[in-house]
Amino acid sequence: MSARTIRTRLLAASTIALTAFALTACGNGDGVRDEGPSAGARSSARPSEGAAGGTTAKPAGTRTATGSTNGTKGTGTTTGSKGTGATGSTGGSAGKNGSGTRNPACVGATTRTTATVVSRPLDHLLLTVTNKGSKNCDLTGYPIVRFSEAQSVPPVAEETHPQAVVTLAPGESGYAGVLLSAADGSGVHGYTAKTLEVYFGDKGGSARPALPAKGVYIDEKLTVTYWQQDLDTALSY
Repeated sequence: MSARTIRTRLLAASTIALTAFALTACGNGDGVRDEGPSAGARSSARPSEGAAGGTTAKPAGTRTATGSTNGTKGTGTTTGSKGTGATGSTGGSAGKNGSGTRNPACVGATTRTTATVVSRPLDHLLLTVTNKGSKNCDLTGYPIVRFSEAQSVPPVAEETHPQAVVTLAPGESGYAGVLLSAADGSGVHGYTAKTLEVYFGDKGGSARPALPAKGVYIDEKLTVTYWQQDLDTALSY
């Protein structure tokens, strides 16, 4: 083989090599194309990118969570708690105290009690309790009375129950009527009582108002009314 032939073949091989290099070169200005990571590296990187995107870039999920929080705070915490609490607190307070202050009960030690036989209606006795104290007191229920040595107390006429508790300011009086006997004489087991004791509950003590010297006649019709704010109501039974 001649030297000329050898040079021709070497030139052809060099030309092919240069052409292959040019085809693999990148036109990005650096002269070499960045092939990036290998196929295996790209394959392993994609799941990580997808997971990261799912965690940090889901505005719909974030809005849903926020909406749930806001809904709970607005309805459950602010509106429900405040509205119910305020109503419950106000209702409890009114139910317990009524007007806000509860007066002590009227007792024998701070009151004066009198018993008066009235001409109208017939066979009636009027009990009057006057507040001698410096503060209001409540005259509750009805008088528990005991004539002479009676073993039982007379019943109360339920239809005389007042609409409100009888409150006595200092110097004011409350009243109760006592039906002593049947006006037509139909009552039985009658007798004349000369003493009377009026009780103010278990811890309220009692009073002993004076009766007329001749006493008062009572029979099985003996009945009392509830305490009343005015005299006329007490004698209406």
